[in-house]
Amino acid sequence: MSEGVVTEGLLHFDGDAGLDEFVQISWHNVSKGSDSHDAFRSRSVTDVTPWLALLVPAYVVGTFPTAQIMTRRAGIDVMTAGSGNPGASNTFRTAGRKAGTVVLVVDILKGVLPTIAGLIAAGRPLAMACGIAAFVGHSWPVQRHFKGGKGVATAGGLAFGLYPFVAVGLIFLWVVLTKITHKASIGSLAIVTLLPVGVAITHHRAWETTTIVALSVIVIARHTENIKRLVSRTERNIARI
Repeated sequence: MSEGVVTEGLLHFDGDAGLDEFVQISWHNVSKGSDSHDAFRSRSVTDVTPWLALLVPAYVVGTFPTAQIMTRRAGIDVMTAGSGNPGASNTFRTAGRKAGTVVLVVDILKGVLPTIAGLIAAGRPLAMACGIAAFVGHSWPVQRHFKGGKGVATAGGLAFGLYPFVAVGLIFLWVVLTKITHKASIGSLAIVTLLPVGVAITHHRAWETTTIVALSVIVIARHTENIKRLVSRTERNIARI
């Protein structure tokens, strides 16, 4: 009878819907007989375990101080040099192209690897959660008093893990805009703004689009100072015309 309960729950379970739906279905089935309770409890633990096992490590991966390590090798403190932001753009600006490229690639991987791990372990909901956990770790690392980077590259890693075609297109756009404007912040703001659009038009589920919109809003909010500087410069340039 226990096997039948689990089988029935699985037949009705959509892996992308997440844990709540399975729990509701399984509880309904278990309520038919007390001897099914053990099967329900065992399956629930199995579903929850990947979340417990991966979310904290994903956050820890996100806290890896890539920019600090690479700029320190060049005798620079990225937290005080340039904009003071421990990210790829400031590393390019203060420590050069080689160091900046390493930081960019590693910070992207900080988002990609936890996202893929979550995808393999329990599907898209956990993949999204792991990617966000890595983003949070990069942006608010506990060991550095919650002073981290703006999270564009790590959020981009999440996008690579779940939306590879959209991410490749946006990276191409970032390269083009950065070369034209010589401002990485303009490219970053553009791709962060367009990411939810790309997710929406590729027909992903509403919860994914909503989550990506929220993530994009947070990243844009962390660029407030950059936006103010860009607006100020634009106003000065217009005034000179």
